[in-house]
Amino acid sequence: MSLFFRTISVDEALRIAREIASPVGTEEVPLETAAGRVLASEISSDDDIPGFPRSVVDGYAVRAADTVGSSDAIPAMLALSGRVSMGTLDAKPVVAGGCVYVPTGGALPEGADAVAMVEYSESLGDQVLVKRPVAPGENVVMRGEDFTAGVTVLEAGRCLSPRDTGVLAAVGCVTVPVRKKPVVGVISTGNELVPVKSEPGPGQVRDVNTYLCSSYIASLGCTPRAYGITKDDRESLRAVLGIAVHECDAVFISGGSSKDDRDMSADLIREIGEVLAHGIAIAPGKPTILGRSGGKPVIGLPGHPASAFIVLMIIGGVVIRGLLGEEESRPCMVRAKLARNIPSAKGREDYVRVTVKEGVADPVFGKSGLLNTLVKSDGIVRIPAGREGLEVNEEVEVILW
Repeated sequence: MSLFFRTISVDEALRIAREIASPVGTEEVPLETAAGRVLASEISSDDDIPGFPRSVVDGYAVRAADTVGSSDAIPAMLALSGRVSMGTLDAKPVVAGGCVYVPTGGALPEGADAVAMVEYSESLGDQVLVKRPVAPGENVVMRGEDFTAGVTVLEAGRCLSPRDTGVLAAVGCVTVPVRKKPVVGVISTGNELVPVKSEPGPGQVRDVNTYLCSSYIASLGCTPRAYGITKDDRESLRAVLGIAVHECDAVFISGGSSKDDRDMSADLIREIGEVLAHGIAIAPGKPTILGRSGGKPVIGLPGHPASAFIVLMIIGGVVIRGLLGEEESRPCMVRAKLARNIPSAKGREDYVRVTVKEGVADPVFGKSGLLNTLVKSDGIVRIPAGREGLEVNEEVEVILW
């Protein structure tokens, strides 16, 4: 065992994270369960959408030329010849000087090229007074204006939102090709850990990271598989790690990633595969391990919860999205001014927890072993490796939790 880390930059760690995570397989799921899943292949429109010109307002289908110059004082008087029934195309054609009532979503009758809103019209028996002129195409969605037949409506790698499922419904996608949910193993290590249901004895703490890691993994669309607490015992960890690598698409080991005699994660990962990096120039989270076994990512996280969570967000999230085949997306951010100076060591990328209120980001300083900084903060501010801290009133981007 080497005595010191050979740290790499965060950029280098991200490059490795992208390389070691390959997309899992695909499956078809019903449209109603597709939200939150990652689209496995592009989806094209099966037809023009809409398939006919339709009104977007309640009003009168007209020939725009018949309304030129109309006003409250001198309205255009048009002959009403009927109404459009929803879901049909059997309305009478609109002829010069005529109109047909059309509800919102109704098909535009033949001969009409615009819709005069009912709010600017007045019905007088079989006559309609139109008090404002309309331009050709006004208040109408033309055939294929939303999507034309054959055009790609959604790209592969997109995490499907409720809005996307609406588009999929519109193009007749009854079942959706998505990536399978990767199974991600979580192993917590440490002689000091006891199960949540236990009362900690002297020198003991409850296992936090199993739940913190599993919840985060689940929030990204994976299936976490917890392997419980493993003592700082080489044989025990070797056995659990072997099972987890066999059963899962990736494994996260919490704790045992540093350089103490009890920290054996790197050695065991190396036994069953390879260690690609041990030590990242990031704070918190320096003693992070990036490895793989059998083509599967095996990540060693720091044991302190705040450190583990930051590394999960910055590095682990890239691994998980790689498994999902998900396109990388910009995290949810807000801009704010710093309330206080934040010191930092040059050459190390720091992530500092902050609260955000009324455009002001206030640092929540605390040691990496403290959980309260995670729940008291709204997100983190990144200090690039080339900076020696940030100054009060400096504008920063806050990555929200």
